[in-house]
Amino acid sequence: MMPTLQTTQRGLSLIELMIAVVLGIFITGGMIQLFVNSKQSYRIQENLSRVQENGRFAMGFITRDIRLAGYYGCLGGTTNIENNLNPGSSYDNYAVTITGTNGDGLNSSDSISTNGMAASSIYVVDTPANTSANLKVTDNSGLLQNEVVMVLDCTAGDLFQITNDPGTGGAINKDEVIHNTGNVAAGPGNLDKPFQKIYGTDAQIYRPRNVQYFIAANPAGEPALFQSVNGGAAQELVEGIESMQILYGADTNGDNTANYYVPAATGGLDMEEVISVRVSLLVSTLEDNIATQSASTTLTSHTSANDRRIRRIYTSTIAIRNRLVVPLP
Repeated sequence: MMPTLQTTQRGLSLIELMIAVVLGIFITGGMIQLFVNSKQSYRIQENLSRVQENGRFAMGFITRDIRLAGYYGCLGGTTNIENNLNPGSSYDNYAVTITGTNGDGLNSSDSISTNGMAASSIYVVDTPANTSANLKVTDNSGLLQNEVVMVLDCTAGDLFQITNDPGTGGAINKDEVIHNTGNVAAGPGNLDKPFQKIYGTDAQIYRPRNVQYFIAANPAGEPALFQSVNGGAAQELVEGIESMQILYGADTNGDNTANYYVPAATGGLDMEEVISVRVSLLVSTLEDNIATQSASTTLTSHTSANDRRIRRIYTSTIAIRNRLVVPLP
């Protein structure tokens, strides 16, 4: 029997090698394209989620303070409130429920400012002897020296500055609040010491809350929503808020329904008739090159840059609850 010859492959021909290289390039290119597409899809979803989250957070902050504008406990208004502070401070306008500006901010943005009182669980625990006496209030109240507060019940209120440290030197299980006139280390000081009435144990201590919202550039140079409380330093709340436009709804016939919506400083608009506020926010992604093609977005008087950021407009109409008249049964 003749022996069989066994041959082994000793290499690839040039044609086989070229075919293998081409196939490898196609496979590698496909994998790279799949990776690029997956990464871009991830970037789109992540940035859209951030836009939705930022829009929701920003609108949530603004909504809360607009709803609480004009809140003065069970007193219901500022008619029977006496301001005992020295004039010329930021608290002179505590009774102005809501104000705003039109188009004077970054990207032609509006701003809005609200006033009211922040609720607390601090009560007067002893009826004072007279209108000038110190107030004995809930123990461990957290009240601070030089803090401006208001004592009120359902008939009257007095705005004043605390001139002592309420947590020291008072009676056992009580904080003591002194409201003397004269110089203070910080704040406006008190012009008058006597209150307009003797407040009993049905009275509470409230903290004034003035809040302003506006759009400005953050340290990175990007537009953001800022907040200032009681005239303090502005704090960045939410990034990516490119523009804010605000319309005020006036109720001219007392039926708890806005008859028209106009910007602030519009002729004929009486801010005392405003019962609702319509806020629109233009929110953009923080990264560029997200959309497939360049586009711009217009919100009232502002038109965004023609770039590949994704933008969304969020609008909410918010009632000023403390101005709605509830009919008696």
